[in-house]
Amino acid sequence: MTREEKSIAIEDLTAQLAGTNIVYVADISGLNAETTSNLRRACFKAGVKLEVIKNTLLVKAMEASENNYGEIPSVLVGNSAIFISDIANAPGKIIKDFRKKSAMPILKGAYINAEVYIGDDQLDALATIKSKEELLGELIGLLQSPAQRIISALQNKFAGEEQAEEA
Repeated sequence: MTREEKSIAIEDLTAQLAGTNIVYVADISGLNAETTSNLRRACFKAGVKLEVIKNTLLVKAMEASENNYGEIPSVLVGNSAIFISDIANAPGKIIKDFRKKSAMPILKGAYINAEVYIGDDQLDALATIKSKEELLGELIGLLQSPAQRIISALQNKFAGEEQAEEA
């Protein structure tokens, strides 16, 4: 790869990183071709972009980015693949699902909404993070609950008064 090609690759990668708040970095080097294809298919179905990238290019793109990736550049050793998603837990779920069948991929780190997670031991926590839509749904449910109780209580009171009048 020429210096100009590297520069273009870094610019493209920096633009990708700027366009997302959710990036996972994992080692998928031990996967065979069939398993790698299955992983790519699972990522595609979940709306996750998977790309194998050179560590040096990724480090330079992270350094050029406005985001603070903390310790992630220091764990970029060996082969690395990035998972880019709009849903915080989607890559974590995919990696965890694949780990049921083999020891790979191994999570190196993740950047989620300005929070940095380092190490494979963070995988369980990352896979259970609730998405924005799930949190909004829970919030709406919590907000509706008191109003529904008031309406129900008023309906019961009026129904009780109507029965008393009929008697």
